[in-house]
Order: sequence, then C-alpha cells, then structure tokens
Amino acid sequence: MDFYTKDKLKAVDAIEQAQRLAFAPVAFHTARSLRDLGILSALDDAGDKGLNAEDITQLSGVSTYGVKVLLDMGLSAGLVTWSADKQVYALTKMGYFVEHDGMTRANMDFTADVCYAGLQHLTEAISEGTPAGLKELGEWDTIYEGLSTLPEPAKQSWFNFDHFYSDKAFPKLLEIVFANQPTKIVDIGGNTGKWAIKCCDYNADVSMTIVDLPQQLAMAKVNAAEHGFADRIEGVACNMLDPSCELPKHADVYWMSQFLDCFSPKEIVSILSRVKSAMSTSSSIYILELFPDRQSHEAGAHSLNATSLYFTCLANGNSRFYRAQDFVECIHEAGLEIAEQIDNIGWGHSLIKCQLPTE
Repeated sequence: MDFYTKDKLKAVDAIEQAQRLAFAPVAFHTARSLRDLGILSALDDAGDKGLNAEDITQLSGVSTYGVKVLLDMGLSAGLVTWSADKQVYALTKMGYFVEHDGMTRANMDFTADVCYAGLQHLTEAISEGTPAGLKELGEWDTIYEGLSTLPEPAKQSWFNFDHFYSDKAFPKLLEIVFANQPTKIVDIGGNTGKWAIKCCDYNADVSMTIVDLPQQLAMAKVNAAEHGFADRIEGVACNMLDPSCELPKHADVYWMSQFLDCFSPKEIVSILSRVKSAMSTSSSIYILELFPDRQSHEAGAHSLNATSLYFTCLANGNSRFYRAQDFVECIHEAGLEIAEQIDNIGWGHSLIKCQLPTE
C-alpha cells in the first residue's frame, strides 16, 4: 500500500507541520526525558484527575522548574493536557503509549542511543556513499563488525530493537518453515543465534548452521551452549561481501531474516546467486524482510523509511528497507523463482519463499 500519492495538507496546516518538523529533535528528547525521569509514570498513576507541578516534583524528584519546562513542551508535543482551572497536567493517549508501548520504547531508544549522534553526518553519508555517522559509535568499516563491542547503551538498544520486531513473527514463521519437516537449515546472517535456538526448540530433529562474521558467531556459540544446543548449532565464519565465500551445500532451507536489507542491490544479487549455487533441487530459500510499501498502516511505512537512513548513515552507507518490487527484481536477477509470498506477519514482515527455476 502506498500512503504517499497526494499532498494532503492545506497551506496553513503545512506551515504548522513545518515548524513541528523544525523542532522535532526537541520534542523527541522531551518525550524521552519525561519518560526516563518518571514524570509520565507519575501522571499515569494519577489518571484523569492529573497532577500539579509541585505534586509531580514530590513524586519524581525533578525540580519544579524542570517539571514545568518539560511538560510545557510536552503540551506542544501532544503528550499531556493542561487544565487552567485546576492547574494540573494529565496524560494523553499518546503520552500513555510513550510510557507503556514496547514498540515505541524500542524505536525511541534505538533512535536516541544508536542513531541520533550519527545522523548529524547524514549529508556527508549521502554525498560519499559511506556510513559517515558510524564514527560516533566506533572505528569500523560497517556497524556489523562492531555489534559485539558497541558501547552501552547503544549495544542494548540495538539488540532490543532488532529482537523486538523479529520475536513477534517467530511463532508463525516456525509453523511455515517446518511444514515440510526440514532437517538441515542454514541461517545466513544468524547474528546472536536467536532464530537457530528457536528452531532447535521447535523441532528435535533439525540441525542448524549459522553463517556470519566471526564476532557474531562467538556470541551465537555462547547462546547455543547456554540453551543446550551446542551439538546441533554450528557456525561457518563468512563475510558475505566476499564473493569467494562458499556456503554449505544442499541444505533443506536457506534462511535470511532481516539480512538482505543490509546490502546494496548489486550485493543482494551476488549473495542470492551464491545461495543458488549451493542449493539442491529440493532446497528452498526463505527471506524475511520489511517493505515500506507492504505495510498496513502509515506508521509502519514511516518507521521503515526512517530506519533506512540508519543503514545509510551508520550501518554501511548503501543499503535500506527496499520497496517490494525493487527487491523482487533482485531475486529474479539472481535467477531464482518466487514460490510464495506472505505479508503482514508479526509487526509487518513479509516472507518470500524462493526456489530454483523449474524446467
């Protein structure tokens, strides 16, 4: 679904939205401070009756000045309301979700802890085609080389963000992937081993091979051992940007979850071509991705378009969340056929099943 075919704003509304955009970073940090300082929590507990500034100071430990200056911006951001008669603030529905909603928390912390400082280098990243903002986190060529050693709180926020979206989709995905009882699955870009562990939990006969960078395999190995699957989950160290990297042959399933969006179209075609070379006639490829134009709600497309600029500015400088048709073209260019596509899994994932061309 495309949400962006028309200019929907009248001029008076457009100039108002332009001012909100100009001060968007202020609203963002205000919301995060109100959440982290316990002010939203205090208002949530008070319910519809609300609280005055002095009561909030007593409950939160924040100075009355701090309470008032934050909440007055909170009014403009839509997080709270103000009763002039009672001199009290009250939480809005939007403020409630900033305080309680897991998706909002994961997105906000990812933006603040991983992306915010680096995004000041966005123009440079676009001009040079490099992740120019990554230097705000560490000295790596791509963020994937440094995931295991990211500074806190960036590391925790990165993994919370990544796992929040994948975890919601896992139950349905396991049902689909194991419908044909695969016994050998190659998880390309398996990261911390979370999917491999879920597969071993789900099916006692499956063996998993994770293909990833050595740093990620070290984390996956520890996690596999902790869950009792050290004998069923093995690792193959491989940089998928290296065309000479060979993949395990003739697996039942080659699995790539939120992996190919980490690469440029040319690199995607190269990776899929190498997977194709490793397949047998009975092998299947499952690709789990998020497409902005396959979202049920505009908020989903908005979030994905925003996250694409994380790839631009911090991850690698040349990848993104692709439109579905652009991605499908890469699959066809690699010489693969699409057997099935299922949209709206979990928080808006799409699962594409590919196979070798039929004669």
